[in-house]
Amino acid sequence: MRKVPLLLMFLSFSTFASLESLNALKPPYTVPDLPYAYDSLEVAIDAQTMRIHHDKHHQAYVDKLNKETEGKNLNLLTLFKTVSKQSDAVRNNGGGHWNHSFFWTVLSSNKDQNVVPIKLKAEIEKKFGSWDKFKEAFEDAGKKRFGSGWVWLVRNAKNELEITSTPNQDNPLMDVAPVKGRPILGADVWEHAYYLKYQNKRDEYLKNFWTIINWKQVQEYNLEAQMKRGDF
Repeated sequence: MRKVPLLLMFLSFSTFASLESLNALKPPYTVPDLPYAYDSLEVAIDAQTMRIHHDKHHQAYVDKLNKETEGKNLNLLTLFKTVSKQSDAVRNNGGGHWNHSFFWTVLSSNKDQNVVPIKLKAEIEKKFGSWDKFKEAFEDAGKKRFGSGWVWLVRNAKNELEITSTPNQDNPLMDVAPVKGRPILGADVWEHAYYLKYQNKRDEYLKNFWTIINWKQVQEYNLEAQMKRGDF
């Protein structure tokens, strides 16, 4: 089991627990420490997958992004606004770093954090018809994403919640995104995120994903997204 010192846990989580802090990241980039143990999400994601995903895959994105952005001073949001003019390496690895830094923060095995805030749940139910219909739509978007990619719940420019998916390491902050918005929840549907435990059963992985969501953090992102619109 991976032990995380209390002070390190606080620093790691507080540094990357806002959209503004993520968007403002500049080179040189580093992989944030997980705010929980590798094996703490075993109900849905096994420890070996978490270790490889965080320590190997995320680190590779950061290493390549640092190489591509050496000497540059653009924050990630500015980079994403012009990503159509950037190299594929910057697009893929910049997205990989932001997406994973975001992803780690919306996961938790803490039962208190797994409870959906009442106001957020009410808005989701109003938008999608019911909680079950929301989950079905989110899972469906993830299952239908051909190849590798992500599925997102975003707050769009109209200040409405919307589900979308992106290929590879794209995200809804990019100027190439079919649906633009500020992400408040995201699920990684690359095979490396689930294959060791689920093999080709992406649908099973997505169903179990609901058991480890840090809804308190999702709500924090949602509140921030409500206040900060039109910058994507």
